[in-house]
Order: sequence, then structure tokens, then C-alpha cells
Amino acid sequence: MLLELKRLTIPPGQKVLLKDVSWQEFEEILTDLGESRSSRIAYANNTLEIMAPLPEHETRKVLIGDLLKALMEELDIEFWSLCSTTFKNELMRQGIEPDDCFYIENEAKVRGKERLDLTIDPPPDLALEIDVTSRTHTNIYASLGVGELWRFDKGKLQIYVLENNKYIESKFSPHFPNLPLTEIIPEYRDRCQSIGRNQTMKAFRNWVRAELRNQK
Repeated sequence: MLLELKRLTIPPGQKVLLKDVSWQEFEEILTDLGESRSSRIAYANNTLEIMAPLPEHETRKVLIGDLLKALMEELDIEFWSLCSTTFKNELMRQGIEPDDCFYIENEAKVRGKERLDLTIDPPPDLALEIDVTSRTHTNIYASLGVGELWRFDKGKLQIYVLENNKYIESKFSPHFPNLPLTEIIPEYRDRCQSIGRNQTMKAFRNWVRAELRNQK
């Protein structure tokens, strides 16, 4: 199988499904694929999905991730971003690579760790998925216990909160209550294309500061 994967070329925006993949084979494939790659994986029910994102997908991921980081910096919230780290739980036989992810309330528990094992370490507090029409794996995130999932598709941001092992759509993020992020994040992402990244980030930080003043 590994030899076949080395010969495999996945066009951007496309994916392949490999069925009847054991956990050991899954681990071997991850090692063979390496960490320096653009493809994303998802594994559940002995089925492995390998997806190659489009170039614009990466741009959206970076911009939204930067906005989220700026938000937490302005709110003075300690966080740790692990980008597209592979999260897996051997006991659950599940694995996923989000487009981006953040440890927030559990940041101190994983601070300084180079390798995470979800059989003993907590899952990310917030995961981000871009262009979810080709890649929807809410069941894996729910099984791993990721408390909040952001899904950005077709210019819209949806926030889902884990309740009783199921995701419920929410207008507000429990990490950032009372901030209309489903409206604001897409707006400022679009601004990057017209006024540039740096000017957009400055404007966004000013908006956050104004919101904090208004809430006092």
C-alpha cells in the first residue's frame, strides 16, 4: 500500500478514499506521508480520506487563523495554535487533521509538548475547517471531544458547540461571548483583499477594543 501511495497524485480540490485500513496501516501511512505536506487526512471506521486542498483554501485558512489569534491577543487570552497537527486516538480508532486548531482553556496542559496523545492529552478547544463541502467530519471531532468547531464555507462562518456528544449551531462562540463573530470574521477576511492584510488586522484589533469598551 505504501508503494502505491508514493505513486499517487491527488489534484488540488480532490480526495481519495482508502477502505479497510487498519490502525497500524494508518500509522504507517502517516509516517510515510510525512509532516511537510499540504494534504489533509481523516480516519474513522477503517476508512482513510486523503484530501488535497485548493491554493485559495490555504489563504483563507491563514487569514481566519490570523484574525482569531489577533482576537485572543486583544482579549489577553493565552492560547496555543497547532495548525494542521494530526490528532488521533488509538482507543477510538479515529484521527483528523483540522485546517487549524487552538488550545485555549487547556493551553497550560499541553504547553511545551512536542507530541500529543489524545488517549491522555486533552483535545483542542477549538478547531477550524475551511471549505467544508468537500470535507465534513463532525463525527470525528465530536468523538475526540473537540468542544467548539468553526466551519467556513462559501464566505460564511458557522460556529458549532459540542453538547451531549453532538454539535449544535450557535450564533456566538462560548469562548468569545457577545461578539458577533459569524458576521465580523467573514467581513474582515474580505477586507484583506481590498485594503491588505496589515491594514485589516489593525482595523480588526480596533474593532475588538471598541467592543470591549462598549461592554464595560
